Amino acid sequence: MEKKFFGCGNVYFQRDRRTNHRNCYRYEVAARKDLQEIIIPFFKKHELRLKSKAYDFKIFCEIMKKVIRKEHLTQNGLERIFFLKMKMH
Repeated sequence: MEKKFFGCGNVYFQRDRRTNHRNCYRYEVAARKDLQEIIIPFFKKHELRLKSKAYDFKIFCEIMKKVIRKEHLTQNGLERIFFLKMKMH
């Protein structure tokens, strides 16, 4: 569904054997251009209802800005991105 709706990304089945977890389908978008031009604008227009997801999305957008500015290519920039990622659920 998501791949067809957004016109990008991939759907795959994820088997999960951990206690209290279920198998599920995952939707994944890896192309930076698709993230910048399709996914991020969509979720900025249609806000996430769960506060934790909205918080993670805000951090994700910060990380994407750093990647676009190529900050991930320096050790310092990579560390900043890592610490931002650690704040996400």
